[in-house]
Amino acid sequence: MNKYELSLVVNAKIEDEVRAATVEKAKGYIERFGGTITDINEAGKKRLAYEIQKMHEGYYYFIKFDAEPDAPAELEHRLRIMDNVLRYLCVKQEA
Repeated sequence: MNKYELSLVVNAKIEDEVRAATVEKAKGYIERFGGTITDINEAGKKRLAYEIQKMHEGYYYFIKFDAEPDAPAELEHRLRIMDNVLRYLCVKQEA
């Protein structure tokens, strides 16, 4: 098992319930592909470095998890098509 961190930027213009459901869906994908979530850090609403889809702000989430090496590719494949996810990045943590 490797340690990973998923950075997730979610649309700031949606309702709180929809945003929470989007994050829960991402967490569900991690668990579906054999991952174990170890830590979730909600960084809150922040200004984006550049405009994305005519938006200037987004909600930032950092999810740390343990998973097999093939899980991040599957996770990114699913996150790519989620409507309310503006940007994502999954990186392997050093041991």
